[in-house]
Amino acid sequence: MSNKVILKAEGLRKTFKLSKKQQNIQKTKEKVKVAVDRLDFEAYEGEIFGILGPNGAGKTTTLRMLSTLIKPDSGDAWIDGASIVKNPEIVREKIGFLTSELKLEEFFTPNYLFDFFSELHGVKPEERDARKKAMFERFAIDEFAEVKVANMSTGMKQKTSLVISLVHNPDIIIFDEPTNGLDVLTARIVTDFLQELKAEGKTIILSTHIFSLVEKLCDRVGIVMDGRMVVCDTLENLTKDCDLEDKFFEICENLTSSEDNTKESEAR
Repeated sequence: MSNKVILKAEGLRKTFKLSKKQQNIQKTKEKVKVAVDRLDFEAYEGEIFGILGPNGAGKTTTLRMLSTLIKPDSGDAWIDGASIVKNPEIVREKIGFLTSELKLEEFFTPNYLFDFFSELHGVKPEERDARKKAMFERFAIDEFAEVKVANMSTGMKQKTSLVISLVHNPDIIIFDEPTNGLDVLTARIVTDFLQELKAEGKTIILSTHIFSLVEKLCDRVGIVMDGRMVVCDTLENLTKDCDLEDKFFEICENLTSSEDNTKESEAR
């Protein structure tokens, strides 16, 4: 890991309008939900940076903004110097993005999809073929190369999605819940691969709610709650007095206590 800042996010904010049905489900009269609230953080070249938080904390929304799938309402982020707001095309060339929300077209095969996305990224045929051979063998997709996505298992679909997200061999990789829904064997294959990518000097940003995954993989951790980055530090510093899970709940309790005190003060 170097000291070069490869990703810098400043003041990222994103809101979504709530439908009447969503308002009823969430039992609120608010018409707008703040998903990410003025979020700041930095990631360094060659590190694995983990974004940890409960469901609904804003992790996925953050990664979708960083990947230029959605635009922030305000704020910006720079990935290897390219702005996600002003230069989204350049950002897309620099990153690979994998999310559990990615739905592969079920009519197509891994072989076709790899070739299709390689062409989109301008990968030369000889480079494409060599990379496909290596990746398909690495993840045991070669036996299913001509099987339609509709007929594959959940784990095989996830592995195919991962391989396709990396067709252009990007140096910056953004993964949203990379082991979500995987069996233990497939999850181990994916985590081992992430460590190999780091060893190659890749920068990896991943979101998760799995403490053991963060402890195994991450150099630094940002804890997100209610759309805000409440703690950002090295894994070593966060776990010097207790394990990560205990530290996480300690932060949650302190945050809740602080908010309760603020509400009491305002009520007076």
